Amino acid sequence: MQELESAGLDLSQVQAAQEVIAKVDPNREMQKLAKLRIETLIFPEQGYPKLLKELPDAPGLLYIRGKILPEDEIALAVVGSRKFTSYGQRAVEEIVYPLAKNQVTIISGLALGIDAIAHHVALEAKGRTIAVLGCGLDEVYPVNNIRLADKIIASGGAIISEFPLKTASFRSNFPLRNRIIAGMSLGTLVVEGALESGSLITARAAIDYNREVFAVPGMIFSETSQGPNRLIQMGAKLITSSSDILEELDIPKRQGYVKSSEIIPDSREEEILLKLLGKPILVDSLIRQSRLEPALVNSTLVMLEMKGMVANLGGTSYVIKGKLKENPKS
Repeated sequence: MQELESAGLDLSQVQAAQEVIAKVDPNREMQKLAKLRIETLIFPEQGYPKLLKELPDAPGLLYIRGKILPEDEIALAVVGSRKFTSYGQRAVEEIVYPLAKNQVTIISGLALGIDAIAHHVALEAKGRTIAVLGCGLDEVYPVNNIRLADKIIASGGAIISEFPLKTASFRSNFPLRNRIIAGMSLGTLVVEGALESGSLITARAAIDYNREVFAVPGMIFSETSQGPNRLIQMGAKLITSSSDILEELDIPKRQGYVKSSEIIPDSREEEILLKLLGKPILVDSLIRQSRLEPALVNSTLVMLEMKGMVANLGGTSYVIKGKLKENPKS
């Protein structure tokens, strides 16, 4: 428990991790994961999705097939009805294709209908796409989309879940899945959905996380348009083209920031500490491993945090916020 707490997990996340550990044989589980080429990410270790770290209820553990990359910080969630119309399909094609071409990662839930269309369109644009499942990664649901999941992984994208292997697709899992979809994205686009659909649950999660909500308007007599139309009445931004989203999220500027997020130390002390901050570490350990004076370590950490180069994960735990540029002379 102390090791989990020192990694930066809060009490609820520690308890959740302990419950998972109590239910499975860790060694056997790791063997299964390796066989299926599934990796794990523990909050808040390096590589854990940056936007997801901001959630008050971020998953303590993520299972991943494929790769999550730094550029996936520029992501849009696209969700909608399983019972889509030709209008909804065309809206996804017209809006998502240019976004994927503009290096916006498309995140959805691999469900039948709008979700699957969004993944397919992103793949057609040779862009990145990530699917979040409401079951274990060895139980891809729906089974009709198993080949789609394989295509996403083969393209360089990923399928992810917070649920252990052999977890079935229980109805109660999907609101939890939807919060991850919203939490990994700068905004959520709703394309068709009834008033009580899962799409609106995802939109509500986006609102709770202070993320943007976009909606494609539809005919007032269509049941599948009731959800997006209601969201627009509540303040969601009405979307008619990809440029609406690119401008609203200021994507070009954000992409420039991500590309320039390579960390360059300004002093020998900063370089020493940054090399040790590749994964979360406590200040006491940092002092011991760096062999620098405690006062110098503390003052350097303050400067690094002010420069946006490191993040305080709570208490006295720190981690680097980008990739350290290698010094050819070192």
